[in-house]
Amino acid sequence: MDRRYPDRPFVGVGVVVWRDDRVLLVRRARPPRKGDWSIPGGLQHLGETVAEAARREVREETGLSIVLGEPLTVVDSVRHDDQGRVEYHYTLVDFSAEWAAGEAVAADDVDAAEWATLDDLARYGLWSETERIIRLSAARRTTTKGAAATKS
Repeated sequence: MDRRYPDRPFVGVGVVVWRDDRVLLVRRARPPRKGDWSIPGGLQHLGETVAEAARREVREETGLSIVLGEPLTVVDSVRHDDQGRVEYHYTLVDFSAEWAAGEAVAADDVDAAEWATLDDLARYGLWSETERIIRLSAARRTTTKGAAATKS
């Protein structure tokens, strides 16, 4: 099925990947967000869990291995054309993850990959939902680290 003007939503995944205090950003090489910076992700394949899709997409787009965490949130991305018809519709399941191995290299559906600090995010012109998800992941990561330190 063509992704433009679908007759049903597509299920996609996004992954906020952390390496120390930096988050992985990729620049999309294909529509609907061609040229936009985002987190790695893509469509779930038939027979694949969303967790499997998340790991695969990060590996395909950047060559990285990750330790996948729990889902962060679900986002509906619906774009209408000038006539009000649904041009794109994605249901995105977003995860947080930690870098495990590899060097980020742009591949597959992206043409650039960079590590950025939270202070750097403004210069990337991220979709507001992407920035919200990254900050949500950062806050949960801080809370988890704080709880782990308290238990020690």
